[in-house]
Amino acid sequence: MKKALVIIGICMLAGYLIFSVFYFQGKPKDGVCSKFEVEVKNGTDDEQFVETEDIAQYVKEKGLDPTGKQIKDINTNAIEEAILTNQLVKKADVFVTNNGAIKASIEERKPVLRVMSGTGENYYIDNEGRKMPLSRRFTAYLPIATGAIKEDFAKTDLYKFALFLHNDKFWNAQIEQIVVLPNQDIKLIPRVGDHQIILGNLYGYKERLDKLLAFYENGLNETGWNKYSVINLKFDKQVVCTKR
Repeated sequence: MKKALVIIGICMLAGYLIFSVFYFQGKPKDGVCSKFEVEVKNGTDDEQFVETEDIAQYVKEKGLDPTGKQIKDINTNAIEEAILTNQLVKKADVFVTNNGAIKASIEERKPVLRVMSGTGENYYIDNEGRKMPLSRRFTAYLPIATGAIKEDFAKTDLYKFALFLHNDKFWNAQIEQIVVLPNQDIKLIPRVGDHQIILGNLYGYKERLDKLLAFYENGLNETGWNKYSVINLKFDKQVVCTKR
């Protein structure tokens, strides 16, 4: 039994050594970079904010294009730092591939809300509560916040509310627009139903939306979704409706 275990151990060690030789030989440490590749790993062709060509061109403009350079002389950290100056990029990992190329693997930021403020600002808020620029390549299908929106409010209370909507299957599909009034009360415009929803301030919004969902299920499904022009949730434990 002991002899068998020794033989198995020797075989495993030999296999590891053979694997290591081929694996590390396949990762060129010397030689010339054959090309520079850019990949967006969490995007698709139809839903991608970052242009890979723009990233490659920016790296080239900064004098960091690795193509044709000795691999040992390429500063991958400098390339990563250059890519991260693009505000649509969340993470960047630059490394040498087995075929002697330098590859930049990019993770995009993910927006949960678009803000179009009364002062003319137009930007996204991402899923970490940070301001994010628009992309000329792709426009995200998200709720749009309009009205009296200050940036601090957008990145705190409004962000938390938008993240809640984003993570809830029903409300993510139902809410089309968030109107912020001068006193920071909220009015919602739904995708389904010809009515406005007066939410009030953002304190305790989840409980008020739960009331509205119950009203949708037990009220509007019976009377019709276009019977009321306004559904007011500001009153405690009540849903007050205005007929059109």
